[in-house]
Amino acid sequence: MNSRRDHRSNRTALFDGIEEGGIRASAYSSHEIHEHDNDLAIEGLQDRVNILKRLTGDIHEEVEGHNRMLDHMGNDMDSSRGILSGTMDRFKMVFETKSNRRMATLVASFVALFLLIYYLTK
Repeated sequence: MNSRRDHRSNRTALFDGIEEGGIRASAYSSHEIHEHDNDLAIEGLQDRVNILKRLTGDIHEEVEGHNRMLDHMGNDMDSSRGILSGTMDRFKMVFETKSNRRMATLVASFVALFLLIYYLTK
């Protein structure tokens, strides 16, 4: 029986100060433990905030680049629209003011050109 008590006292001495999950709270005050946990949580949050800040900066730069590209494309489309409307005005003018003979020559030229291209690609 005495050996059993010695075993228990040895075990108690060996594991004195350790509980499940770590050191007893008596070694550190609970306030210090909570303070340390809070500091770790704040550091983690600061890292996440910095990552999100860099990510939003990258997204902003990407959006700005896309907006510049879209503006450039819009300007190109406007200039193309101006060129096409000028060409259509010229075609209208040609068809309205020229004689029927000129119109027949133009249509025949287009047909001949189409047939030539057709036979060359065949």
